[in-house]
Order: sequence, then C-alpha cells, then structure tokens
Amino acid sequence: MPVFRLKGITSNGKLIQNEFEADTKKIATERVNRFIKSKGVKLKSLDQKYNFLYKVEKDGKVLSGEQEAYSKEELERALAKLGYKVKSVQKELISFKGGVPSDEVVNFIRISADLLKQKLTFDEILNLLIEDTQNKRMKEVIRTIQKDLKDGKEGSEVYNKHIDIFGKFACYMLSVASTSGNMALVFESTAKFLERDAAFKKNLRRAMLMPAITVLAIILVILFYVGYIFPATAELFVDMGIDLPPMTEWTMNFSYFLRDYWLPIVTAFVIPISAFIAFIRTEKGKLVLDRYIIKVPVIGDLLHKTSIEIFARVFYTLYSGSGQNVEVIKIASEACRNTYMEKMIKEKAIRGMLDEGKGLMEGLEASGVFTKTALSRFRLGAETGDLKNNAQQLADYYEIQTTYKMNSVIDMINLFINLFIMIALIAITVVSSETAVIQPQSQF
Repeated sequence: MPVFRLKGITSNGKLIQNEFEADTKKIATERVNRFIKSKGVKLKSLDQKYNFLYKVEKDGKVLSGEQEAYSKEELERALAKLGYKVKSVQKELISFKGGVPSDEVVNFIRISADLLKQKLTFDEILNLLIEDTQNKRMKEVIRTIQKDLKDGKEGSEVYNKHIDIFGKFACYMLSVASTSGNMALVFESTAKFLERDAAFKKNLRRAMLMPAITVLAIILVILFYVGYIFPATAELFVDMGIDLPPMTEWTMNFSYFLRDYWLPIVTAFVIPISAFIAFIRTEKGKLVLDRYIIKVPVIGDLLHKTSIEIFARVFYTLYSGSGQNVEVIKIASEACRNTYMEKMIKEKAIRGMLDEGKGLMEGLEASGVFTKTALSRFRLGAETGDLKNNAQQLADYYEIQTTYKMNSVIDMINLFINLFIMIALIAITVVSSETAVIQPQSQF
C-alpha cells in the first residue's frame, strides 16, 4: 500500500509531520483535507514515497541498490551523510514485485514459530527473514511489519494491511500473537493450520484438477480421431462402393454428426459451464455451492469433515475458557472455508447464544452443520470442563481420517481414469482393426 507524508504548520507556527498509508493519492488527499480542516493546520506538502535505484561509490568500490524515499534529493542527502559519493539516483519507473506464493507465507510463520521457541526476539527473527527471503514483495512486507511494530502500532493495524497476503484468519492470529503472552504457541498453531490447509488444497488438486485435465485431453484426442483422421480413411471405401462394417458405419455417421452440429454441441457445453462458473463466483452462488457440495457422496463428506477439522483447530487455538466463546466461534466459522457453514453457525449458533441465551452445545446443535462425532466431542468437553483439549482431539482425529480418505479417493479416481483410458484405446483399436479388415476385401 502506498505511503504518504504530511507536512504542515499549526496555528502557533509549529511544524508537524506524519506518515500514513492510503490506497490512492486521491484518498490520501481527502484524508489530509479533513485533517487540516478539523485541526486548523496549514498544509505545507503532501509527498508520496517511491522506490529509487541508486549507484554510489565508497573506498573505490561502486555499489548499487534500491531504497524507498519521498524524493530524489532526500535520498541523495541521506547517502551522502553515510559517507557515500552519489553517482546516480533514479526513480524506478516500473516497480513490479510480483505476488506472494502461499508457501512463502507458510515458511514465514513456520520459521517464526520455530525461532520463537528458541527464545529469539521477534525483531531478530524479522531481520533474519528479510535477509533470506527471495520473494521481493514478501521481503517488503516483512520490512513493513518490522517498521510498524517498532513504531508501536497495534497488531491488527500492522497485519490487516497485508490481508491480501496472509488471509483474514492468519492476520487475526498474528495480531493476537503480538499481544499474547505466548507468541510461540500462537505462531505454532497458525503455522499448523496453514500447513494443513495447503496440504489439503494440494491433495484436492491432485484428486480433481489433474484427472479432469486428463479426461478432457483424452476426449479431445478421440474427437480429433473420429472427426478428422478416421473419415479420411473410411470415405475411401464409401467412394469404392464397399459396405462398411457396423462399428465403422456407426463411427462414420457420428463423425458426420459432429461436423454438421459442432457449433450447437460446443455451445450446449460452454454456455452452461460458463454460467455455472459465473454464478458460483457470486456471493449467493458460493453459498449455494457450499451448501450442497458437502452432501455429495465421498468428496462432499471429505470436504465437510475438513471444514469441521479447521473449525475445531481454530477453536482450540483461540479458546481461553474465560467465557469469550462468541468471538472464538465467529473467527473459527470464518476460517472453516465453507460459507454455508459459516452462515449457519453465525445465524443459528451465535445468534441463539446472544439473543436466546443458549449454551455452547445448544448453539452448535442448532446450526445443523456439525456431525454427530463432532457434537459428541464438544459435549464431552463441555461436561468435563476440558473443551479446549477435546477440540484439539477432534481436529487431530478428523485430520487423520480425511488424510487417509483423501488418499483413497485419489487412488479410486486414478483407477477410473486408467479404466477410461483403456476403454478409449480399445474402442479406437477395434474400429481401426475393423477398417483394416476391409482393405484386403476391396482388392478382389
């Protein structure tokens, strides 16, 4: 996010200076105008921080680098004060730092958790990560976090500006960690959640995306064979007046059908698929998809239990036993990665607890999105006063179960893909063999 600097003069002649962030220069100007009107300040300047590329010389060595500054002159003066002979300073015209892969975020939190256990201060950890991080944008994010923390900003303000990088849940957890008495535990729990979430998404891609691409590729190959290659051979026999065998004749007719009606066929597939994708990208569509996808056999059960696992893991991490259940349930529902479950938990469980005075178990049961196993573990925890550990046990149990089930699903899908490939190859071989048998007969 762009950084701006306000310089102004108060009514008693005192110079003030303040740095702040805003999405655009227009928004920054509006904020400054409101400020100077309410405080009676005379605006001296509003500057935006840019990235500069510099080249300097010291002790006969020429060094180059990049540095953010509000102006070229300010950076030149700063470099000169450090004893460098400035050779050139240029504003970076195109500053593309790229995105941040999820692996970078997981590594940042995991390394921080491990080093916090070794009693390193968080500032020391950030210094190490700035040096070792290769991703330019992530390096900038870590540097900004370090600066904001040194400036005394609150955790929510520090991390929420990077919500597009870390995600809503991770930002909340890191904000909690900054004021927590045990940063290492909070970072460890967050790292565990993100690692588990990344592993599940990777396995889901293996189970769904690659098989879909494989099937699509096979279908396209078959259509190319039937629509282009096969007719070139079979039409030779038609021109010679030879009767075609049944499968060859059927394939030939199918080829003509594809040639004549390819546009309506493509339209019949593309329009519904495009409409479905557009619909599920809307808020209502996402809600409908998440409501029914957990009812799909096999894969739906897997997704449902994974969402409950995430809910339980987040609940375990945040629950303190001090009675602040509502906020914990709210954050856990938002992290569970299912908008329908989130909606039902907020509308049925949380609203019932706040408006009707329901207990935790009554609220969770009223939501209607938890399995009997999950409810029994939460009920046991509530009865024994060990709700936190029971939530962890539920999360660990579903993690093990969904991991094994996911592997089974992947094996099953791969089996069906292999069978599909085998059937396709057999069909092509049979049709080709039948065509080959005609050739000797046509010579008599």
